[in-house]
Amino acid sequence: MGNAIRRIQHRKKALNSISDLMSNPEMVVVIHYSCESFYNRVDGSSPRITSIAVRNLASGQTTSFSIHQMAERQKVANPEIEANYDNLEKLMLDGFFEYVAGHLTHKWLHWNMRDINYGFQAIAHRYRVLNGQPVEIHESNLFDLARLVISIYGVGYIGHPRLEKLVEKNNISAKDFLSGAEEAISFENKEYVKLHQSTLRKVDILAGIIERIDNQTLKTNSTWKDLYGAYPVAIGEFLKENWIFSTIAAISAIIGIVVFIISCFR
Repeated sequence: MGNAIRRIQHRKKALNSISDLMSNPEMVVVIHYSCESFYNRVDGSSPRITSIAVRNLASGQTTSFSIHQMAERQKVANPEIEANYDNLEKLMLDGFFEYVAGHLTHKWLHWNMRDINYGFQAIAHRYRVLNGQPVEIHESNLFDLARLVISIYGVGYIGHPRLEKLVEKNNISAKDFLSGAEEAISFENKEYVKLHQSTLRKVDILAGIIERIDNQTLKTNSTWKDLYGAYPVAIGEFLKENWIFSTIAAISAIIGIVVFIISCFR
């Protein structure tokens, strides 16, 4: 019983977070970024940030920051980009953190951007390596959609890799989508535009996922037990969330009471 109650509490908290974000989407920034591979780094250096995309959840307006955009602005020809990576990455992160400074009161929605390997800390670390001074977003304004989905639908809601499988399950456009490993390879191959398009696609996908959660149309592999648990307390929670069933139950109860009263006067 205790596990079922905790499951319901976690689910309710996550649903409330989704509802809060969707109640004021103008103040929500959806973010995703790409980077070099953080595996097998022989020299121990941190992976370079290659592209960042941020999207306003309400308007869909997307701002992007990338090494190849900086190269174009600085008149650096494509063959010379690699030799200027540090300078171009620094300029890119200058622009990103200027954007952050102007959106500190916003809510930031992301997918698994949680630690120094891949996350806000990793971006800040790279900026410090390049002698920049990062602006910190307060932890209370960071929302990990990957964890919210697990809290709502259960850990087995979809197969791995979860984002790709969720896109496939819901028939969301995967045009230009690259996996994290494919993005790292694209950077190694200097396919900068291809990499950037993938980053843009992913913020669009994340926005689509939270909208589907909010309007209860997201398709997953979750069973009723995954969502609510297997105890009677879960049935009550299910009825609360699904007003049609609650209405039917209430009408049935009223009919039962009326029938009982009539039978008493016979």
